[in-house]
Amino acid sequence: MKRKFISQRQLIALTLAALFCLTFVFSGCSAQSSQNASAKFTVTDTLGRQVEINGTAKKVVAIGPGALRLCCYFENTDIFAGIEQMEIDSPTGRPYFYANPSLAKLPVIGPGGPNNAPNPEQILAVKPDVIFTTYAADQATADNLQSKTSIPVVALSYGQTSTFDPQVDASLTLIGKIIGMDKRAEELVGLMAQYKTDLDTRTKDVADTQKPSAYVGGLGMKGVHGIESTQGNYSLFNAVHAINVVDETGKTGSLMIDKEKLISWDPDKIFLDGAGYASVLEDYKKNPKFYQSLSAVKNGELYALLPYNYYTTNIDTSITDAYYIGKVLYPEQFKDVDTEKKADEIYQALLGKDAYAQMAKDFGGFRKLELK
Repeated sequence: MKRKFISQRQLIALTLAALFCLTFVFSGCSAQSSQNASAKFTVTDTLGRQVEINGTAKKVVAIGPGALRLCCYFENTDIFAGIEQMEIDSPTGRPYFYANPSLAKLPVIGPGGPNNAPNPEQILAVKPDVIFTTYAADQATADNLQSKTSIPVVALSYGQTSTFDPQVDASLTLIGKIIGMDKRAEELVGLMAQYKTDLDTRTKDVADTQKPSAYVGGLGMKGVHGIESTQGNYSLFNAVHAINVVDETGKTGSLMIDKEKLISWDPDKIFLDGAGYASVLEDYKKNPKFYQSLSAVKNGELYALLPYNYYTTNIDTSITDAYYIGKVLYPEQFKDVDTEKKADEIYQALLGKDAYAQMAKDFGGFRKLELK
């Protein structure tokens, strides 16, 4: 049998044909990928609104308390088209800004702050594909901004407790879908669940009889306050199954107590927000007898937390505080935890950068406190 040999001319022709087919296939894939990226889709935001998105958002703005922070957890600052002035003016206490100082160079899209409405004209000037907002308290507010700008407005939320709140998970999932970073969103939601489970597992079996009673004071609440500023049903105490003396009131969330009530509760351990510590010291100088009557003060059981309530909750810092609270209340259950290293582990996981050293520089870090 005679073998048929392919001539050089035939070989060249076949090679060119194969290359043409490959080019056609890959260009088809590329076109399909581009088409998918530009295809419209609809999301349901945290207000229950159906919002049509014109394909994967390349540029966004995040307005309102905490909106920028949630977006920063995606470690992709190239998506931001602009920034609120308040974010630039008041970066202290916000690790997402420590991790991303280049944010300050972005165009300003409005004043920002809890009492300032968004500025549609300045937002339009930077041409974002999507507006993420935590300003909108209801559907009408979000719809109004969307009507004024003709840009999709997606409401985000921190829920009732911020830390380990399902609304935060929902918000991260929304952001991920809209900017084409679904996998990072899944990772972030998984990290939140991982920390919550770890804290719960370490503490859920500790008998109440073995738990010291606890109180947290000096919490930020639309400003800096002294020892009487606290929370009922405090999420960080709940995360480690702590006995919160304030829960006797039956109230949830931020509240101001009568200081005399603290004397009657007389908690074993008192935690103070680092930002409120100066106010507590000032009050101590005016009324030292009140503080000296507290067992926690007399026994050296006064501890500093990193402040986390800056333009709503810095979730990274609040989780870090939960680990420190756990170590103070249950040393045996947290004996393997170095809280400073744990802090940077959390900052790295959520923001891609260490931030504990800067927080400690600004607020003193985790430590026992003395009133004098």
